[in-house]
Amino acid sequence: MTMYNPTVDQRVDKALADDFLRQATRRATDRLRNNKYKAADELGSWEEWRNAGASIRKHVIENLDYYLQQLIQQTEKRGVQVHLAKTPEDAVAVVRDIVRKHNAKNVIKSKSMISEEIHLNKALEADGVLSVETDLGEYIIQIAGEPPSHIIVPAMHKTRQQVADLFEPIAGQALSSDTPTLTRFVRIKMREQFLHGDIGITGCNFAVANTGSIVMVTNEGNGRMVSTLPRVQITLMGMERIVPSFRELDVMLNLLARSATGQRLSSYTTILTPPKQTADSDGPEEFHLVILDHNRSEILGDKTFRPALNCIRCGACFNVCPVYRQIGGHAYGSVYSGPIGSVITPLLEKDWEKWGHLPFFSSLCGACSEACPVHIPLHDLLVNLRARKTLSGHTPQIEQQIFKAFRYFFTHEKTLRRALRLGSRLQWPFVRNGRISGGPPPLSNWTKSRTLPMVAPKSFMQIWADSKASRKSPH
Repeated sequence: MTMYNPTVDQRVDKALADDFLRQATRRATDRLRNNKYKAADELGSWEEWRNAGASIRKHVIENLDYYLQQLIQQTEKRGVQVHLAKTPEDAVAVVRDIVRKHNAKNVIKSKSMISEEIHLNKALEADGVLSVETDLGEYIIQIAGEPPSHIIVPAMHKTRQQVADLFEPIAGQALSSDTPTLTRFVRIKMREQFLHGDIGITGCNFAVANTGSIVMVTNEGNGRMVSTLPRVQITLMGMERIVPSFRELDVMLNLLARSATGQRLSSYTTILTPPKQTADSDGPEEFHLVILDHNRSEILGDKTFRPALNCIRCGACFNVCPVYRQIGGHAYGSVYSGPIGSVITPLLEKDWEKWGHLPFFSSLCGACSEACPVHIPLHDLLVNLRARKTLSGHTPQIEQQIFKAFRYFFTHEKTLRRALRLGSRLQWPFVRNGRISGGPPPLSNWTKSRTLPMVAPKSFMQIWADSKASRKSPH
């Protein structure tokens, strides 16, 4: 799931040193958050809508086997070919087989976080297939060779000049960095791709179980082009992205659009009941639905972390997170960043060595839980993940040694007192303005960005003993 080689510390240090990234992240998240507040107030009774959304998601997840079976029956009845993929590798293999079967050379894609999760573009490129993202933000980061920095605004970390520099080799000429020029170039480029795409690949915001309909939410209209022009379509979805009927879909679309971008409804809400029928003027003649598990079944069976599957991928938690707002998405190192990424990535990947840092990318302020439109207790899940990592023995060696020392000193009172007296004498080379602001490792890992209070010359117990002695002494 990672596309980075640098260490966690290197990624974070790089992000903190990038002033534009931090300013752009704050501006974008402020705008999205404030738009959400306005849209929620306009709708009215926001908490009732949240409660309804949470109830719908909880019901679906608790009955996921039933609704998955219903969805599969409804889609297969209409001629859709359904593929159940246990792992990302299985999902990639399914798509590659379909592409090879049709001898496809040009694949056009609408935004899909599942395709990012399984690293589909890389696999298709290895087969010599041209795979083009048609969402503007996704197209930018595809050219840059980067994963999304935000689940809704994937290229918000790029300046217009950086985007122009990325486009110029493709355009074969110098491009102005003004927005109309850049969008005009992409529009012309995408029209060519739409007309020559052999296969279309889309994501799925929701699948309607009782009709077999696929729902896509976009703001550029590219999803409609990808799902109508190519003769063959592949839709990728996580196994949890289901609603029972259009009645529940109505609630979820209201919550999604308002929480994601502050819109009443996204510019394009596309509902497909595939494949193309005789009376239809457009649409794919062959439709494949790939349903990915990727350890979601294990999350489903874990009552502690099951609420994580309720996520509707709106990104509202990103926009209020003080950690994300300081470092952006790439510092996390994973496809899914922000608070929800810090929860689901370790659960999906099951690799504490690689992803154990993510639950600690949080101040545990709880703002993410307050922002979530379906009441996922994200800060509680992060605490539980921290505990699970620690209990599994995957804490750094230095941390284990520190806590062993802590236990030793606090169970040997005299030794602790001697250590504190020694510390009060040795601290002075590292004291600035009455605070400890330096020191050798591992202390320097803390003091390079924060300070510590000085070690008191006398402990509280010593002061208390001296106080009692002074009261007893004759005057």
